[in-house]
This record gives sequence, structure tokens and C-alpha cells, in this order.
Amino acid sequence: MKAEIICIGTELLLGQIVDTNAAFLAKELAGLGIDLYHKTTVGDNLERVAAALELAWSRSDLLILSGGLGPTQDDLTREGVARLLNEELEFNSEAWRQVEAYFRKVQRSIPESNRRQAMFPSSGKIIPNHLGTAPCMLVEKGRQRLIALPGVPLELKGVWELRVIPYLRQILMSENKQVLTSRVLKIVGIGEAALEEKIIDLIKSQSNPTIAPYADKGEVALRLTAKSGSETENNRLLGLMEEEIAQRVGEYIYGYNADNLEVVIGRLLKKAGWSLATAESCTGGLVAHRITNVPGSSEYYLGGVNCYSNSLKISVLGVSEATIREYGAVSEEASKAMVTGVRNLTGATVGLSVTGIAGPGGGSTQKSVGLVYLAVDIKGRIIVDKRIFPYDRIGNKEAAAQAVLSLLWKGLASKNSY
Repeated sequence: MKAEIICIGTELLLGQIVDTNAAFLAKELAGLGIDLYHKTTVGDNLERVAAALELAWSRSDLLILSGGLGPTQDDLTREGVARLLNEELEFNSEAWRQVEAYFRKVQRSIPESNRRQAMFPSSGKIIPNHLGTAPCMLVEKGRQRLIALPGVPLELKGVWELRVIPYLRQILMSENKQVLTSRVLKIVGIGEAALEEKIIDLIKSQSNPTIAPYADKGEVALRLTAKSGSETENNRLLGLMEEEIAQRVGEYIYGYNADNLEVVIGRLLKKAGWSLATAESCTGGLVAHRITNVPGSSEYYLGGVNCYSNSLKISVLGVSEATIREYGAVSEEASKAMVTGVRNLTGATVGLSVTGIAGPGGGSTQKSVGLVYLAVDIKGRIIVDKRIFPYDRIGNKEAAAQAVLSLLWKGLASKNSY
């Protein structure tokens, strides 16, 4: 099966929006064992959309479209597909019911323009979109297939995972294709180069499963991919390789596949029956934001103090004026006082704190921009880490949030915590 991705939207060509959908889809297709030969970006122009679709249809078995399914006049994917198929757009009652259901859910009236989203070419089938107003489209012509998805990344990923992956897996299995199964090991506390050194012999001798390391923000991932006639055999092969890797770097593996640090931390806190509170200075609430992105976090997260000013550190968290005067607000001593203070304030079992210099100003010869102190307090046992990040202001905030969550995970995963 040869695939092609077409992303539709003038905003992509102008650089107003970063195209994350193409990268996501490319990675997903590779994980399914589907060859991706071409990626195209085209603006909101019917002639150019139709031309891109015709070229792709002439050389590929599977077309994945992103964008252009909205209600406005410049959303032209439906028209482009109709022209490709030499069909007329028709009102599709099933698609309209989906649009109506979405607006009932959000308790809003339906603008007349949204009726455009129910106009489909006659051979187009509906792929439900549970996250937005735009019904998605499936076209099947012999061995060729076209799948049109929304441009909103959240919607695209949701429909892909719930609807498209099972559909494509079924096709691959019916054609007796070999099945690919991937497993991603999520790793923190060790850099990509150092990680590779520990498993270099496995990487050099890889055949089945294959091993692909790649760096992300503040962590590293290892994608293991096995190929065989069944998913059961793939999982057996993946298990053997994972066991070999874990013997070398198991202390750094915090999760798998879609796991992130805040999800895994939540599991550990719930398992222990512990609560968490946060004290943030330079990250400005970013850590709390990540923690509360996890459904059910109210079971263990009590809240936090966004103590940006020294006066708030003193009056709310109980950091002494003498500590700030002698050591500064960005110091090991201040981070310890902050984390102790937030635990005392909230009664949480576990606390964390982060204080630093995000930049671009505020640094000195003694304390450079990017310097942060991180602290975790688990039932009175305090762990402190000092880090210096080389990024811009936003990058330093994100790196500090990732680092303090990594420190918290390490503390919670330690047997000494229980």
C-alpha cells in the first residue's frame, strides 16, 4: 500500500500555522508498515486542490487529507474530492445529524453556514468526528482509498486513533500483509547519546524488532517495531527486546507509548493514596497546568501557589526574608523553603517547587539566565536539583517544568519513598 498525505490550507503555506498533522500522520503510517512516498501542501484554491488530488490519485493507493472540512467558503476539500470523482455534492443526512449532535452537546445554535459540512460527494462515506463539527470522509474505489480528516490537530488525532487505525489494520490483515507493532519506551534522566552508548550493540545488531531512538523535550524515546504474521508474535518479540533494554537502562524508563510524566506521576500518587501541591515561580503555573491536564487529577492534586514575587513567597509560603536576602530567591535554600511551605500550607503528602531565571534578563555573573532550582518533598524527605538551561524564555520555562516533573517521578518511583 503506497500512501500520500495532502495538507490543505493557505495558512500552512504562509507559515501562520505549523503543520504538525503531516508529521503525526507520517509517523503513524510508518508504524502501520504503510509506505509513504509523497507529502503535499496546497492552499485554499479549488483548482490547485483538485490538481493535487488528481496527481496523488494517479500514483498512490491511499490518500490521507488534512484540513478544508470546515463551514466557510475557503474550506474546499469536499468540492475538490467531488471534482476528482466527477460527482456532485449532495446533502448527507447522516453527516448533518453529526453536526446537529455536536451543537446540541455544546448548547449552541447552528449557523446556517455549517450546512456546508453535510455536503458530500455521492460515493463519500461518513467517518464520525466525536471532537468537532466536521464529519470526516472515506472514499473507496477498487484498491484505492481516500480519507479526509479535519485540520484541527486534536480532532485529527482523535478520529485517526478511534476510527482510521482499526480500518487500516483490518485492510492490512485481509490482504495477508505482515503486521507491524510498535512500542515506545519513554525515558528521562539520561541523554540520547548516553542512552545510545548503553544499547549500541543492540542497535547495531537490530533486525526484528528494530530500535529507533529519538529525542523529545527533556526526554528520550525508543521506538521498538516488530514485524510478523500476527500481533501476538510481535508482542512476544517486543517483550524480549524490552527486557534486554530494561536490564541496561530500566531505571530511566518511566512509561510507554502515549504516557507522559504527569500521567505516570498521577498513577503513582493514586496507588500510594498521596496528595500533591506545587509552588512555582519561574514556570508561572506551567507545572500545575500539566498536572491538571490529566483526567482525574483532582483525586490527588490539591492545588498550587504561583508565587512569582518575593513578597508572595514570604507571606504565603513562609519563606524567610533572611533566606532570600542571604541566598536569593533563585537558590537551593529558597527552593527547599518553598516546597516545605507549600506542604505546610496545604497539608499535601508530596510537594514540589521550582524557582529560576527564565530570561532574557535577570541573569548575573553569579547566576546566569536559565538557572533553576527544583525541589521535591515526599513526606519530609527533600530532594533538590540544580539545572541550567540554554533556551529562550519559553524554552527555559518548559524545560524547568519537565525537569521538576522528572525529579518528582524519580522520587516517587524510588523504593525509599514508601
